[in-house]
Amino acid sequence: MDGAGRLARSQRSPRPQADLKAAALGAVILLREWLGFRKGRATVKRSVERATPPRLIALIERYVPRRTGVAATVLLLLGSAGFGVVKGGHLEAFTSALSDTRNAMANSAGFRITSVAINGRKQLTQDEVLATGGVSGRSSLLFLDAAVVRDRLKANPWIADATVLKLYPGRLQIDIVERTAFALWQRDGRISVIAEDGAVLEPYLSHYFLSLPLVVGNGAESRARDFLMLLARYPRVRMATKAAIFVGERRWNLRLKDGVDIRLPENDVGNALAALSRLDKEDQLFSRDIVAIDMRLPDRLTVQLSEDAAKAREELFKDKKPKKKAGDA
Repeated sequence: MDGAGRLARSQRSPRPQADLKAAALGAVILLREWLGFRKGRATVKRSVERATPPRLIALIERYVPRRTGVAATVLLLLGSAGFGVVKGGHLEAFTSALSDTRNAMANSAGFRITSVAINGRKQLTQDEVLATGGVSGRSSLLFLDAAVVRDRLKANPWIADATVLKLYPGRLQIDIVERTAFALWQRDGRISVIAEDGAVLEPYLSHYFLSLPLVVGNGAESRARDFLMLLARYPRVRMATKAAIFVGERRWNLRLKDGVDIRLPENDVGNALAALSRLDKEDQLFSRDIVAIDMRLPDRLTVQLSEDAAKAREELFKDKKPKKKAGDA
């Protein structure tokens, strides 16, 4: 207190000014250190950049394009994945999935197959034609390969020729030419349906083809058309024939319905068939009790009788032998 009883005024303390000076000095020191650190990093970076790389690395950096390492790594990964797909037997599934994805994108873009027209089919159904050509509900017209579909169709033995047209945006037209069942062909105990050109259409499984003529033997399928057309000129012989047998891939035998074998010559078959037709018409040759007729020799016809017929003929000749008179030596 002063002498008047009042509180004495305290003098201003110098501490706040000292604190401000100390803070400013510390900030200056930190800024200098930070700037020095950045400068040091830049110096180190420039020194690293100026460092001379090895010769091999320098050559690679000079002649090899940039990003080559990244591209090589990607190719390596893709190659490893492809090798795994092939080695694991998943190539077909992978290809199918990729094709389905591609077709799905095309279908969503408006290239879905909305209508299919198939012309010329008789034996095959529409589903069989589409399945043979590889056309399914997932196929898109955009990615459908018409040449591949045509080749697949022609691989079917029933289809002789095919035409495939893509009519954008969603119509598919298939024109086919079917083969016609011409005959039955037996070889090694198996019977197949064949066309005129000898193409094997399918195994014989149905009574639908029961009325077709039967040819037997190796090579008979390719020679059947010419021979059966020749045989058709002689209805008496054709109606009595059960099967035509190609012997040694050079000549024909006929097996009649009653079991008689007719051995035809290698050449001049037409005259032999004409002679058979005439003999049956005049002498009912096919109704006789015979086993075989051999026509291989050009100047004669040999008839082999059955055992019963041969015995009867022998007895007949015995009865016709002249009896010896008394006194004859």
